[in-house]
Amino acid sequence: MEITKKVMIKGDVVDDETAAFYQFFGIPAVSPASVSDVLDGDSPNDDVEVDIASNGGDVFAASEIYTMLKNYQGNVTVNVQGLAASAASMIAMAGDKVSISPTAQIMIHKAWSDAQGNADDLSHESNVLDSIDQSIVAAYVAKTGMAADDVLQLMANETWMTAQDAVDKGFADEIMFVDDKQPQFTNSVSEIPSKAAINKFMNLISKSQPKPAQPKESQPANALMQSKLAILMGKNKEEAN
Repeated sequence: MEITKKVMIKGDVVDDETAAFYQFFGIPAVSPASVSDVLDGDSPNDDVEVDIASNGGDVFAASEIYTMLKNYQGNVTVNVQGLAASAASMIAMAGDKVSISPTAQIMIHKAWSDAQGNADDLSHESNVLDSIDQSIVAAYVAKTGMAADDVLQLMANETWMTAQDAVDKGFADEIMFVDDKQPQFTNSVSEIPSKAAINKFMNLISKSQPKPAQPKESQPANALMQSKLAILMGKNKEEAN
């Protein structure tokens, strides 16, 4: 039986040290170490599904996760379930196949920081941010095949992409749930049920499955309960008389 590993990119993307802080307060987050634990577990060549719904976070932590997924020997499928923004969108580019929900979006923008200091400090920070932008562009270009300057302009514009936009631009390969509506081409002398009909049938079967029976109390327990009730009822009758 083929097993698929599951990597969850939910909440902020943070470094491992910051992840400990998030975990202490029960705040959702993902870090390189948490992803590594999944990938380096048993059966290192099993397929991996990466579910993404994240506003992004630390670009270098995202780079670590992106690199681990790209280096992974098994097949990597990315499912953009909600918003894959900023650093999370870079992680999404690591998928061999990127599927996006019709209600999801991908957002890309240029890196930013909260640096402070004098003119020299800020000039240096500007150069650092430009360098980071070029690194992020490399991931988008590798996935989409677009020119680097075109991608950089999309980032400068803070581009929000619907599922269809993402597919059209190459940031995603397919939109989830649309295959049921595609024509089914067959070579058969008999009619084959459509995928939509099969999916509907399987959903009906799932809903019709009997619920597991509730465990019945043992006979001694029932007898003891009846005995206590009889005593109680008898006592109540005496008090009433």
